[in-house]
Amino acid sequence: MNTESAPQPGRLVQHPAGHDGELRAAVEELRQGRWYAARALLAHSWSSPGLWAARTQVLGAMAGQNDVLRHWASEEPATFGLTTLHTRVAVDQALLVGQRQPDSPDAVALEGTARQWCWLGASVLASDPVPWLGLLTLAQLDLNQARPEHRVPAPDQMLPPGPWGMFDQARRIDPWGREAFHRMLRVWLARGEIGPATEFLAAYQPSAPEGSALHALPLYLYVDRYRRAKRKEAVQLQWTDDQAVRDTVLNAFSHWQTALAQGVRWPVSDESHLAHALWASRHRPQAAEVFAAMSPFISAQPWQILAPDRPGNLLREATAQSYAVAG
Repeated sequence: MNTESAPQPGRLVQHPAGHDGELRAAVEELRQGRWYAARALLAHSWSSPGLWAARTQVLGAMAGQNDVLRHWASEEPATFGLTTLHTRVAVDQALLVGQRQPDSPDAVALEGTARQWCWLGASVLASDPVPWLGLLTLAQLDLNQARPEHRVPAPDQMLPPGPWGMFDQARRIDPWGREAFHRMLRVWLARGEIGPATEFLAAYQPSAPEGSALHALPLYLYVDRYRRAKRKEAVQLQWTDDQAVRDTVLNAFSHWQTALAQGVRWPVSDESHLAHALWASRHRPQAAEVFAAMSPFISAQPWQILAPDRPGNLLREATAQSYAVAG
């Protein structure tokens, strides 16, 4: 799949900012070593915790690819949100190395640095969800729950111990923040604990607000279930033969429509998972509707997970079949 900085007619574009035009402009400036658009965007985003979390996640991912933060900090060390971006970069680096080289000296050092940035960030901006999201992210690396804060009793007795204190802190700032729930889900999935992951979703997801992108969360679980399966063909049937899965997919579609009617866009990753789930469960007209609304943007997932050797072919097959049925 192509990675482009701006959409071109007739082509699908993979861009971390997706539908957010202001964020796309800031990302491109960061890519070129300039931070003026990012600085303005941070100031304009602070009033919305969800928007702040989403935008800093993308800006941090971009900033981690060059030395723009070092130059920025040397010239404007007091910039609002700069500590948050440093936190994002440190956590991303720790997660990447920790997953590739568990318990290596580099992994241990980077995780320690990332935790320091998280605690610094929490002290600088008390209402910033990012430090707690960072700590939740790092919890994915503690597969044995060695740290006591990763085995806190759950508020629901049906759920296992986990990093609930960090999750609660993130929710204190943004009760239905998308990233907090995704990070918590990944904690269970990192350990291969599908049962707790399913129970977590069952406990929280039905109460998510109307139109919330959190209604797409189960779609990620279905893809992960497929990824882990030894017999792919059998798990593939979950989208066509499991009525509970089919109902959940249509429920997510209904919430997506609600959001769209309110002028709210789901992240492209969520839309991409939704489009796939609708196509795979043979709700092709609905899938076409999502593909059309998502265009020209697309995310790498779930296509690369479902077809590592031919993600582009699978995507083209899904879009072609969906549009053919929709007419």
